[in-house]
Amino acid sequence: MVMRYVPAMHIVIVGGGFGGLLAARGLSGMKDARITLIDRTNHHLFQPLLYQVAMAGLSPADIAVPIRAVLHNQKNVAVRFAEVERVDLAGKRLHTTLGEEPYDKLIIAAGAVNSYFGHDAQWAQAAPGLKSLDDAVEIRKRVLLALELAEQEPDEATRKALLTFVVIGGGPTGVELAGALSELSRYIVARDFRRITYGQIRVILVEGGPAVLSTFKADLQQSAVEQLHGLGVEVRTSTKVLDINENAVITDQDTIVAHTVLWGAGVKAAPLAATLGVPLDRAGRIVVGADLHPVGYPDVFIVGDIAACTDAKGKPVPGVAPSAMQMGKFAARQIKKGLNEQFSYKDKGSLATIGRSAAVAQFGQFGFGGFIAWLMWMAIHILFLVGFRNRYVVMFQWMWYYLSFERGARLITQHSVAPRQPAPLDPGH
Repeated sequence: MVMRYVPAMHIVIVGGGFGGLLAARGLSGMKDARITLIDRTNHHLFQPLLYQVAMAGLSPADIAVPIRAVLHNQKNVAVRFAEVERVDLAGKRLHTTLGEEPYDKLIIAAGAVNSYFGHDAQWAQAAPGLKSLDDAVEIRKRVLLALELAEQEPDEATRKALLTFVVIGGGPTGVELAGALSELSRYIVARDFRRITYGQIRVILVEGGPAVLSTFKADLQQSAVEQLHGLGVEVRTSTKVLDINENAVITDQDTIVAHTVLWGAGVKAAPLAATLGVPLDRAGRIVVGADLHPVGYPDVFIVGDIAACTDAKGKPVPGVAPSAMQMGKFAARQIKKGLNEQFSYKDKGSLATIGRSAAVAQFGQFGFGGFIAWLMWMAIHILFLVGFRNRYVVMFQWMWYYLSFERGARLITQHSVAPRQPAPLDPGH
């Protein structure tokens, strides 16, 4: 009888984002191990470009690629389309929607979700955040639907509310959304619509702190505000949001009547973190040492946005894509080589895009803004796109949009409107 060889080590990776995917790739060539990557979606998502999908600049397929397609040549990896519901660290097994999954080594890269600071039930429906393709498509639908309804709305007050867009949060996501919203209005509305003009549209960015892009230097924060103003965005800092509903945003300064509100103010660790029974920080992230292990569990690595990590240099590791990629590679190296090293984050700089030819870049104490920063942002993000097809498609589309002032995926899906008599169009059109 022929005995089938079963590899001695089973490595399980939770999450197919930057950290999980780089960990899986780093484990290639391990003939004495089998690797299982579990994700509740079937695609790897390039999150830094989600706002482009939300603002109808790119289609979802341009920034996502099937996980199986990325790893199909790596024969020691099996992909499971499932959700991990609970982690049993003592029993070294995962409880998933497909049953139990035992492991010898575990890498958790489950990422983060939107945080509404205790108001999730009330605010999430009124102000969608931007963490997934579904979120991006929902935001795109709301923005385009508001424009369509405003085009045929006879009541001036209702039209004004439809044409007022509020973005909450002055971090990179909020700044990107606000700038892209204003650009969508400037270059598309005047050309595609007959009863809406660019001057009728308001884009308001609300930030509770004293400045936008708080992790950047003060001069770059000011540069970002000036570039946002140049795009027509109203920037309100030191403004606390007290309540959100489907018709308005209530702040400690005033009430902004708006039918479209977008959330970019905060994130927290994926709910899976709370099931491990280990210490968490205030954002729900798993507290780990510089070895990326939760205390007492040397066979478990926590990487990416779900980790609260202070590295070997004593510096907190930021929740950004480069750190997740570095942590994923580090975890794979420790397992593959049997090492017990300390992780050190290599800060390669920060970039934030604001709009067409507008961005800020910071590398240590050196920083700059404007067109050169935007070109650098665009080149780096295309470089990191997974899959050559995606890179070429995105590069071509961006060049075309830049030269033609066009927008690509202006589609409203999963929505129907009851018939009504639209307001008469200007006979001059």
